[in-house]
Amino acid sequence: MRVLYDPEPRTTDDIFSPKELAAFRDYYQVTEWRGEDREAFYARHLPDTEILISQQPMDATRLAFAPKLKAIFNVETNFLPNIDYEECFRRGIHVLASLARNIHGEHAAFLRGQEKWLFDGNRESELLAGSTVGIIGFGDLGRALHRLLAPFHCRVQAHDPWLPPGHLKRLGVEPVDFDSLMKNNRFIFVMAAITTANKGLIDAHALSLMQPGAMLLLMSRAAAADFSALTEAATSGRIRVASDVFPTEPLPQDDPIRQTPNMLFSPHRAGALTFALREIGTRVLEDMDLVSKGLPPVACRRAERETVAMMRSKPVDRS
Repeated sequence: MRVLYDPEPRTTDDIFSPKELAAFRDYYQVTEWRGEDREAFYARHLPDTEILISQQPMDATRLAFAPKLKAIFNVETNFLPNIDYEECFRRGIHVLASLARNIHGEHAAFLRGQEKWLFDGNRESELLAGSTVGIIGFGDLGRALHRLLAPFHCRVQAHDPWLPPGHLKRLGVEPVDFDSLMKNNRFIFVMAAITTANKGLIDAHALSLMQPGAMLLLMSRAAAADFSALTEAATSGRIRVASDVFPTEPLPQDDPIRQTPNMLFSPHRAGALTFALREIGTRVLEDMDLVSKGLPPVACRRAERETVAMMRSKPVDRS
């Protein structure tokens, strides 16, 4: 099976272990983009390509140059609006993407030499065990989080407008509307992908619904939140915030958000572990094997006709 391989902005070392890379190159006829003129490269090689590993634009014109194409793998892991999905659906081309206590205050106090020890330091702490947890977005990330919460015996509520209540119940969570989730939970995890409908979902109104001292953890994409409202709510001390994502990354050194109290910062590390990135390569190889046998892919996430046009994730930027 002929593969056109152009993983940028990922690197080969990101997504394949040495063993999997060897298998990839042994089992498939791989043509790799190595920095030459992309337009000419694609025009030359698309006619014979059966599997495309790339996040480059694939409009109807480019797809027409690829009559043998069976699957497109985006190893950047997002569904981007640069593919003619309708044409892919019409032709049966699979489009796939492969896919973690009061720390804030006491960390800052420790740096000032004002930390409180033992019981004094735990007056504002609360246990995750037995608490109420809300999950916004119950796709791959939300379900993975739910499995991690199992040992803590939390009451878990979920809001996902793309999933019916009965389906959420069968997955072991309590389906609720958005406002109820924001009002009723001590810990709220934002795990939703960004769509045309939920950009800025976590705004000043949503934050005002949260219980005093509750914790909001932003784990999926920065565009889910109004960061001005988020920093204002954290600065007031009414809620506590943790974020792994930011509107501009890397975050500028002079960005005032760096001085926000009651906010725990992480530089977009949740999805950048070597073993997590190499899961991309593992899943791609599994599904390539299925596609080459004429079977439906199962390891990667598949683009859905009804929802893919609504996805609004930003591409990975390695610059």
